[in-house]
Amino acid sequence: MKKKILIFIDWYLPGYKAGGPIQSVANLVEHLKEEFEFSIITRDTDYCETLPYSNVKSNEWNILPNGIRVYYFSNDELTHKNMRTLIRKTDFDFVYLNGIYSLYFTLIPLFYLRKKHDKTVVIAVRGMFSEGSLGVKSTKKQIFIRMVKVLQFFDKVVFHATSEVEKHEIRKVMGEKVTIKTAAVLPQIMDNRALRTRDKKENEVRLVNVARIAPEKNTLYALQILKLAKQNILFDFYGPIYNQEYWKECQNALKDLPSNVKATYKGSLESDKVLDIISNYEFMFMPTTGENFGHIILQSLLVGCPVIISNKTQWKHLFEHNIGWEIDLDKMSEFARLIDFVALISQEDYNKMSLSAFDYAKKYIKDPLLIEQNRHLFL
Repeated sequence: MKKKILIFIDWYLPGYKAGGPIQSVANLVEHLKEEFEFSIITRDTDYCETLPYSNVKSNEWNILPNGIRVYYFSNDELTHKNMRTLIRKTDFDFVYLNGIYSLYFTLIPLFYLRKKHDKTVVIAVRGMFSEGSLGVKSTKKQIFIRMVKVLQFFDKVVFHATSEVEKHEIRKVMGEKVTIKTAAVLPQIMDNRALRTRDKKENEVRLVNVARIAPEKNTLYALQILKLAKQNILFDFYGPIYNQEYWKECQNALKDLPSNVKATYKGSLESDKVLDIISNYEFMFMPTTGENFGHIILQSLLVGCPVIISNKTQWKHLFEHNIGWEIDLDKMSEFARLIDFVALISQEDYNKMSLSAFDYAKKYIKDPLLIEQNRHLFL
């Protein structure tokens, strides 16, 4: 008989605006659904949206096309009482929580689950203990961490770290005695996509960024880098606007760009269109302050789009593999020089990089160790 896993997550399919967490859980389910029986509890709206999905039934179990059960809470029915009732009525062996701070999809479920000593609770940290993440609204987060330690709220859970780096971050914040299992994020199951060649114009480069408009994604910093560029740059960026004040700063930076740089905000991008859109560009440019995984980085490589990113992700030694560069965020001028360099790169050299990126990603997603690590989370 299959073990039953109950997943709590603020936003899930058909949503896409919350980015990585949705993709991570969807990938986990797709890879392991033949071995485990998954049920998911989530909201009936997408990230930063108020209108419910048009193709789901709120406040009841839905069966998705892939056979997975999903319960979509409407905002008016999302209460601690209704959550408790749903938990009591649901049969499960393991619980998988996503993130640390969510009131309704981490803290309240965990409160009611603490009495179920026969149920293993796994919490995916999702990069929330990284230095970059803790630096955003740091005072509130430090108070929260102190409170959960005093209340011993996370003492009996298993933390899911996606890398040795994140394992170290969890121990640094929560202490040496916590239980941690390490399992890399599973990649998207891909079709047999062929490499799409691109005609690169001389002395010009097309850059793309797909991430929410927020300080941790460093959108403003990216625009400030482009202000230093000397060559002809086209930069299109996609993603939901989360922080309106931050977006105003970005808009001001857009107005301040030199004539050789054309930067355009393209709005949110639905997940099923991401690969096709990225295929129209030559490099992914994303100087993020930190990524738990960086699905968009892998997706870029998978369509032969090399990446220019910060050194705050798990993706390292890119230059050695001829698939891109990771640069220290303190070196803004180095980012700018690199962007000028890729604008001047020849068609032949670009084709080599593109093929290297494509081959690297194909090899990565076929690694059987990734699936075995994630199976182990629920054994």
